Amino acid sequence: MARPRLFRLWLALGSVLMILLIIVYWDNVGTAHFYLHTSLSRPHPTPGQGEDPDAEEFLDKLLGSGKPVDLSGRKTELPPAAPSMEESVRGYDWSPHGAPQSPDQGRQQAERRRVLRASCANASLAFPTKERSFDDIPNYELNHLIVDDRHGVIYCYVPKVACTNWKRVMIVLSESLLDRGAPYRDPLDIPREHVHNSSTHLTFNKFWRRYGRFSRHLMKIKLKKYTKFLFVRDPFVRLISAFRSKFELENEEFYRRFAMPMLRLYANLSSPPASVGEAFGAGLRVSFANFIQYLLDPRTERLAPFNEHWRQVYRLCHPCQIDYDFVGKLETLDEDAAQLLRLLRVDGRLRFPPSYRNRTASSWEEDWFAKIPLAWRQQLYKLYEADFVLFGYPKPENLLRD
Repeated sequence: MARPRLFRLWLALGSVLMILLIIVYWDNVGTAHFYLHTSLSRPHPTPGQGEDPDAEEFLDKLLGSGKPVDLSGRKTELPPAAPSMEESVRGYDWSPHGAPQSPDQGRQQAERRRVLRASCANASLAFPTKERSFDDIPNYELNHLIVDDRHGVIYCYVPKVACTNWKRVMIVLSESLLDRGAPYRDPLDIPREHVHNSSTHLTFNKFWRRYGRFSRHLMKIKLKKYTKFLFVRDPFVRLISAFRSKFELENEEFYRRFAMPMLRLYANLSSPPASVGEAFGAGLRVSFANFIQYLLDPRTERLAPFNEHWRQVYRLCHPCQIDYDFVGKLETLDEDAAQLLRLLRVDGRLRFPPSYRNRTASSWEEDWFAKIPLAWRQQLYKLYEADFVLFGYPKPENLLRD
């Protein structure tokens, strides 16, 4: 009995030692096929210098995203060529949009990052979680950070900010999803239902299951070496967009989880219909005012954190703990997407899909908030003030005064 136990002990110690040696190697050197975020460019291999395929494969297995998901034999459908009901409600424009290049794009990006860093350092801007360190962030709050080890890219996705198409781009880059044995090459070929499947993406919150006690160390190494980006939009416009897509459409999940409680609490309906179809058929829908009441109600956060579709960006992406290399905006999506793909040196391989130009725009804010009491608007701004300031969106003064 003693010999097998001793053998298992030596085997475990050997495995731990191997992992430690790899981490030391990774921390000091890294692997040859990764991008370094400092210059936002891909390193070129030294001429004549070969790579050890066995070592590369071993490192990929340990530090990479694992085996891609093969969808062979599964029924897949391409996105519709014409707008669906959902896109009609959201106001999508499927016409192609060019991406004109501005000589000021580099300066614009530098200014966005400067504003973000300065805001994080500004003691007068206070918001929850601002002062905590990266180590203080629970693993479950790191589920929006998608990692592509093939190109050294980390993307923090923000719902209602073109995240479906950016997730598609990340799938193509990481080759994490297969169709009939081959990785997808065109982002728009990837069916929507697979895009939002959490098993498709390698995210930071999965590191603990893979690497245990070494997970935070590996996260920090990748945050240091990889190119990190996110896309944001005007916080109030994002709320309007979230309301339109989740409560103006027959969405059974959002009806049961959110609309029914809202109807009970704020619309004085003690027994709302059991299904979204019945509710819509009876003309019973959550109003935008009900939605704002829900966001402002202190009971909401006590029961559960905000849903990701209206959770603040600073809570999704931790911009004061993570030094993002690129801050894109939905308002300039076409040019920002083209610029980012060029900086990653993948623009020759793929294009960002046609921007589903959501017409939920800043010009709509006054109409949407016209029936919202001034006091509610002011409270709502305080709730999302950090996102306005961090990402350089002007304070909506016209909505916050009589």
